Amino acid sequence: MKNLFWNDLIRLIDNGKTDYQPVGFIIDSPWIPGWYGISAVDYYSSDEYWLRSNIRAAETFPDVWFLPGFWSEYGMCTEPSAFGSRMIFLDDSLPHAEKILDNIEDVDRLPQPNVKTDGLLPFMIGRLRRNEEAIREADHQIRFAVARGPMNIASFLMGTTEFMMALALDPENSHKLLRKITLFIQDWLSWQAECFPSIDGVLILDDIMGFVGEAEFGEFALPYFREIFDHAGTKVRFLHNDADGLITAANLKEMGVNMFNFSFNHSMGEIRELAGPEVVLVGNIPGRDVLAAGTAEQVEEAVKKAFAETGTHERIIWSAGGGMPPDVSDANIHAFIRAVRNNQ
Repeated sequence: MKNLFWNDLIRLIDNGKTDYQPVGFIIDSPWIPGWYGISAVDYYSSDEYWLRSNIRAAETFPDVWFLPGFWSEYGMCTEPSAFGSRMIFLDDSLPHAEKILDNIEDVDRLPQPNVKTDGLLPFMIGRLRRNEEAIREADHQIRFAVARGPMNIASFLMGTTEFMMALALDPENSHKLLRKITLFIQDWLSWQAECFPSIDGVLILDDIMGFVGEAEFGEFALPYFREIFDHAGTKVRFLHNDADGLITAANLKEMGVNMFNFSFNHSMGEIRELAGPEVVLVGNIPGRDVLAAGTAEQVEEAVKKAFAETGTHERIIWSAGGGMPPDVSDANIHAFIRAVRNNQ
C-alpha cells in the first residue's frame, strides 16, 4: 500500500476523517490479469508480471487506495494447499482447490499445516521477499497479512453444502475443524508479520459467515474470528464478507474489527447503524452489475445513491461491495473517482 494512503488510513481509523473522501478497491487475481492483458496462470507464476501489473494499477489510478496492496496470492487455492488440497489452475478463470475432507468425522486425519513449509505458502512469502525492495522503491510497503477466514477455508476443504450440514448435524467435530483452521490462520498471520515488520494490518476474507443464522453465528463464527483478530494485535483489523452481512455488522466490535467490506445488497445507512460509528466501512457499489457491466453514468448514479444512504461520510472508503470483479474498465474506475469527488 502507498505510504501516504497507509498514513491516511490510520488517520481515518483514529480520527474518523481525512482531508478528502477516499476511494479504495480490493484488487487481486479476479481483476488484475485481465486488466493487464495476461492469463491468470502467467499472473500466478511470474514474479515479473505480478510486480509490474500491481505497479501499473497504482500508477494508472494514483488517487486510489488499493487494498491490501501487492497481495501475494493464488486465488482460492492459497490456504487449502497447505492442508493438501489438489489445485487446478486455468488460464482464463480462477483456480480452485478440490475438497479433501469427505466426512466431518474424519477431521482428526486433517494435518495441522506448517505455515513455513506447506503448500503454496512458502511461494507467497518468497514472492514478497524477492520484490520487497522494488515495492519500497515504488513508495509502497507490505502493510497487511492476509488470510481467508475459518468458515471459508472449511468450505473449501469439505464443500460448502457439506460444511453447512456438518454445523447442524455434528457441532462437536465442526468445532474441531474450526479450531484446527483457526490455529493455522493465527500461525499464518504471525509468520507473515514476522517476515515483514512493516505489517500492521490484517485482512480476513470470509463469505461463509454470512450463510448462517444468529445462533449459529454466535457459536461457530464469533469466537473464532475474535481469537484471530485478538491474536493478530494489529492497528488495522479488516474483515471482508460480501454475503449477507447484517449479523456480521452487528458483531464487528465484539470480534475486534475496525474496518469492514460488505455486500452491495446492504445500504450504507443500515450497516453504519449496526456497525457503529467507530468502524471504517468499505463499499458498497455493485461490482459485477454496475462497476463491471454498467456505463459510466450508471457508476456515477450508484455512487450518488450510496452517498445519500447515510447522513455522515466519516470513516468511509468508497469502494465496490466486495472485491474488484473481472472486466472493470478504466473508464468506469475514473467515473467512480469523479463521482466521489463530485459528491463530497
